[in-house]
Amino acid sequence: MRRLRLASRGSKLALWQAEAVKAALIAAHPGLPEPEIVVITTTGDIVRDRPLADVGGKGVFTREIDGALLSGEADAAVHSMKDVETVLTQGTALIAMLERADPREAFLSPVAACPGDLPRGAVVGSSSIRRRAQLLAARPDLEVVLFRGNVDTRLAKLQAGEVAATLLALAGLARLGRDGEVTRVLETTEMLPPAGQGAVGITCRADDGEAAALLAAINHAPTMVAVAAERAVLARLDGSCRTPIAAHATLDGDRMVLEALVLSADGTRQARTTREGPSGDGVAMGDDAGVELAGIAGPDLFGSRPA
Repeated sequence: MRRLRLASRGSKLALWQAEAVKAALIAAHPGLPEPEIVVITTTGDIVRDRPLADVGGKGVFTREIDGALLSGEADAAVHSMKDVETVLTQGTALIAMLERADPREAFLSPVAACPGDLPRGAVVGSSSIRRRAQLLAARPDLEVVLFRGNVDTRLAKLQAGEVAATLLALAGLARLGRDGEVTRVLETTEMLPPAGQGAVGITCRADDGEAAALLAAINHAPTMVAVAAERAVLARLDGSCRTPIAAHATLDGDRMVLEALVLSADGTRQARTTREGPSGDGVAMGDDAGVELAGIAGPDLFGSRPA
């Protein structure tokens, strides 16, 4: 068996994910040469003083990694699924996902036990327009400011008092051993997460059958099914990082419940829907939910994109 080269961003969290994929491959394939992790520095890692929408969208974290894949610098690429655009880079294929971690959001604050307890007019740091919109929908008095950087950077800013609170993915905090700093885990009824949150995906070149076969052995099918349904909502809405969209699917045996939400950027308008049915119909359910939300939000999705 050949030695696989895994492309990854260089942050602590990205490297944790790459190491998890590496360990899964070794466990699934006794005798496999130890995979090599190839670190790729992306534009999204370098430019941290502007919103993602201004530096190329969420794909800014994945396109350059996929470029290394297509150039032959790597054999597989490890991605946070919430960063992967709905249309994959041409020439690549999404082969596997690791078992999903807890997809919920974490609220962190030294001054409040939950978002509802924040002082009036409090400043909250977030780089996510989806989090911002959902916060403002519940608390229009809050001031939400740009808060980019890796997990350690954001938590340092919070501890320095730059903001009264921030929100981060619980999965990322747990993977870095910092979930003990969470003030409150927000249920999905309080804040719906983005499609793919908590899931790690692995792509390879579409014509690389050997790599695909090795990766397929570590795929967690329930995670793949749930995330595919969530991504179908985004695909129908043509969601980008300028569009506050959330989608979350849960499985109970062969049954799926899918929740989806689209909001205006300021949180004043929103549309929410739920689908329930066989998990095998997840993509169709996601597409149907997207059709309904688009009908409510209009062609400009509450003004988040040009009509």
